[in-house]
Amino acid sequence: MIPEKLTKIHLFLLIAVTAVFIWSVIKPAGYLIWVLEVSPAIVGLIIVISTYNRFRLTTLSYFIIAILAVLMFVGGHYTYSKVPLFNWIKDVFDLNRNHYDRFGHFLKGFFTIVITEMLLRKTPLTKGPWLVAIAISISLAIASLYEIVEWLFAAISKNIQGGKAAKEFLGRQGDIWDAEWDMLLVLLGSILALLIFSKLHNWLLKNELK
Repeated sequence: MIPEKLTKIHLFLLIAVTAVFIWSVIKPAGYLIWVLEVSPAIVGLIIVISTYNRFRLTTLSYFIIAILAVLMFVGGHYTYSKVPLFNWIKDVFDLNRNHYDRFGHFLKGFFTIVITEMLLRKTPLTKGPWLVAIAISISLAIASLYEIVEWLFAAISKNIQGGKAAKEFLGRQGDIWDAEWDMLLVLLGSILALLIFSKLHNWLLKNELK
């Protein structure tokens, strides 16, 4: 695949993500919770766009980043516990909660592919068990940090809007083990992503970044 075609694919991903972002910001469930939920995606996208010419990633990494950005924009628009499709799934299968949050954390484990790429290109690490272990550990560290940020915000803002923003940002839906479930799903997503995409990712590293 020639660079021009790759650039068109990357541009399409950017346009798609931008369109979802614009939709997301129009009449969200609440602007405070929207800012909190989408800020990581916005910061990440700014970094990716600003470094595009200096440190271009593989197309697989850009697809993963785009999917995760869309995931956060949708969650920010509705709040994670009220995404309509997953409310419908909850009703149809008689589930005890809206599982968009759990689904999102599972997909966030796929970011391990992006982490692996950065480690391979910017550190002395080579392919093997240590690379896998460190990439998964970084992914879990990011997930844990996010849970700490959620907890800190909830503790600080418990009296803002009657505690509504804190409750929606935490999104526990009555489950005291919500944070643990979230981190477990990130771990499972990381492992699955490496099992499914490693061969494709290695090929892209060899052929796209020559």
